[in-house]
Amino acid sequence: MKSIRRCQRVISIVILFFIVGMAGLVIKIQRESPYYMMNSDSHELGKVYDRNGEVLFDGTSGDTGTEKKPDNYFIDIGNLIGDDKGQMTNTLVARNIEKLNNYSFSGGLVADGGNAAIYTTLDHKANRAVYDAFCGNKGCAVAYNYKTGEILICTSLPSIDVNMGYADIDSLESGTLISKVMYRTVPGSTQKVSTVIAALEILGADRLFAKSYTCTGKYTNKNGDVIDCHEIYGHGEMTLQQAVEKSCNPYFAQLIEDSDISLDDLMEVYEKLGYALNGDEVDYIDIDGIDCEKASTTLTDSGDFQTQWGCIGQGDTLVSPMQLMMWQSAIANGSGKMTMPYLISKVTDVKGKVTEEGEKEFSKRLFSAETARVVKQILLTNGTNNYETLISGYRLGIKSGTAQVSHGEKENSLLTGFVNDAELPIAFCVVLEDRNSTQLKPEQIVKVMLDSLSKK
Repeated sequence: MKSIRRCQRVISIVILFFIVGMAGLVIKIQRESPYYMMNSDSHELGKVYDRNGEVLFDGTSGDTGTEKKPDNYFIDIGNLIGDDKGQMTNTLVARNIEKLNNYSFSGGLVADGGNAAIYTTLDHKANRAVYDAFCGNKGCAVAYNYKTGEILICTSLPSIDVNMGYADIDSLESGTLISKVMYRTVPGSTQKVSTVIAALEILGADRLFAKSYTCTGKYTNKNGDVIDCHEIYGHGEMTLQQAVEKSCNPYFAQLIEDSDISLDDLMEVYEKLGYALNGDEVDYIDIDGIDCEKASTTLTDSGDFQTQWGCIGQGDTLVSPMQLMMWQSAIANGSGKMTMPYLISKVTDVKGKVTEEGEKEFSKRLFSAETARVVKQILLTNGTNNYETLISGYRLGIKSGTAQVSHGEKENSLLTGFVNDAELPIAFCVVLEDRNSTQLKPEQIVKVMLDSLSKK
């Protein structure tokens, strides 16, 4: 009798373990089956939309929706949205492919009726207008709402329409398969905004505005190195506002060398802004899974050419257009905190249920609200004095830059800033490569950008 009861208990335990194991297996299969389907040859993906409901990527048909679009229709966002072919990895689709999964364990493959989708913040019509405004020149442009963080424009040239395939991939121009907005470039004099922020944080507005330096066209620093000005005969005695507007290199070299600004204090502010200093490992800003490179520079000696040149925006200094734009938000908002950018407004699963929504977030404080207020006024004054006619119809805070690249053989033009308008809270950055090869100006691209976003 006892042996029978013992056997019953053993059998019951075995059955219990079997039931638990089967339940665990079912749960595991349910959880992991979408992953294996996504990596199979028969997987089907959902769609990616712009903010107005236009299809930007259709993983179901391999086309751009039910209506055939002309070739290159999506070339303006091709290297940002990407696809699932593996040729581009740092793109929205590649980094969020599981969110487009049109498979459920209970329903199986539901390609025809699946509602998996990513809804983006992008305005495709405005992106295309900006892309066309480059007139075939290389470069990139990015713009977002500095109140909410929604990225509205993010285009990079050259680009590719992924719907046309990769038959000629070996002949594609360098940079075609990446969004340059996310990668570091030489910032030129747009870097001087960071240097002004640092000087204000260290000295305060009253002490900084009380300082002036003389530009004769060249400045020989304490180490005997020469910093040239773009104005061959110099600007004469310069105040801070004048130096920003004239983008005077000797002024900023002397500012960095000023005994009232210590190297340690300078490094502290630059680190708060997000720079990797003196060979430190470069980190990334995560934008819905896409890696955006953070800034880097060299600051080793206030009297050294490399340090001064870096603070002017050359030398070892590299910043992504995205980060240049983000700093503008911390100024425009008046808080010293960046509005963090995002591309995904919402995600729906195979059943159409919203599983994720983008939301407004801010960085930690990079600099004081008082510094933000002062820099904002400096940039707004520059906008009024120098850009009111070039980019008419907008109250702009703005800073330009000319960056020497390719060992000084070429120059890029940059323009970064913000619109001081509660109805159009846009921060932006435009990079026009090899400026001497074209008559196009970044101001013209910014004008098209703002007109498109304001629907003028």
